[in-house]
Amino acid sequence: MMGRFVYWMNVSLDLRIEQVPGDNGAGEWLRISEELHREFNARARALALMVHGRVIYETMEEYWPRAREDASLPDVLREYGEIWTAKPKALVSRTRRSADHHTRIIGGDDAIEQLAALRAQTDGTIGVGGAALATQLLRAGLLDELLLFTHPAILGFGRPLFDEYDVPIELDLLEQRSFEQGVTMHRYAIRNELEASAC
Repeated sequence: MMGRFVYWMNVSLDLRIEQVPGDNGAGEWLRISEELHREFNARARALALMVHGRVIYETMEEYWPRAREDASLPDVLREYGEIWTAKPKALVSRTRRSADHHTRIIGGDDAIEQLAALRAQTDGTIGVGGAALATQLLRAGLLDELLLFTHPAILGFGRPLFDEYDVPIELDLLEQRSFEQGVTMHRYAIRNELEASAC
């Protein structure tokens, strides 16, 4: 059994993931209700492993380990803090040498090869965080699914879902659901060229 890399992201209708560099997913355009966060928690709990690029990882590292013990926060946020902190993680970084919270470092020029080996050794879903990392996995033919939570906003500018990528991507819809405040979830399988030619 081989793991599946799933790029999980909140997006606008025009597939932007942040409006201002460094807003760290906290843009006012996001409509994250308690219902939606409970969905995040359930999906995060079911992951076998999380793989983050450095920017996403450091954002998460800064907030979630402390959030689990912050009594002023709603229980749904404290619960996510527990899940994130305890979940096995891999940090893809050329600059970090160490990390806490059950995190291993993947670095160097062969990071994609290391991630391919990690996928082959993992049984279950591997959550991917970070546009640069997801783009690299897509280029290498290693990205298996997209899990997009689309918020009803058109940003017009900002960081796109993927970095520059000029090859059409064929998708198959696996799952969809609606949430409060007009947010929709779509989970897609990515058809790679080998699978497409075999059909």
